[in-house]
Amino acid sequence: MRIMAIDYGDRRIGLAVSDALGVLCGEAWTMEEWDMERAAQRISKAAAERGVERLVLGLPKNMDGSEGPRAEKSREFAQLLEAGSGLPVVLWDERRSSVEAHAILHANGKKEKKHRRTVDAVAASLILEGYLGSI
Repeated sequence: MRIMAIDYGDRRIGLAVSDALGVLCGEAWTMEEWDMERAAQRISKAAAERGVERLVLGLPKNMDGSEGPRAEKSREFAQLLEAGSGLPVVLWDERRSSVEAHAILHANGKKEKKHRRTVDAVAASLILEGYLGSI
């Protein structure tokens, strides 16, 4: 089963898609979109083009496990994705995914200024990797 992970942000969205067996991350990229409804439409289209059967959306939680305004926005986005794609959406705890993504990029010699372009795709890959490891 092909799965797509999403690291949703107000400006940039990281996306990662598993291989056909749902074992490894096969592709990751970043999409720039400010409008939530257009973002849901674009992601739904990308998922259909790639034969995705399930969406995993990062759910930002505070370190104590509580949820704030960003989590509520992600829940709203999950509803748009489900309605637009017809696919089930799993909310996945994404605590520290962006921090880990920055650390990975830094360890690979990427300059801080260039992290902006790829950090969301790396974060989506980490969300996907965590989810795949749990199923």
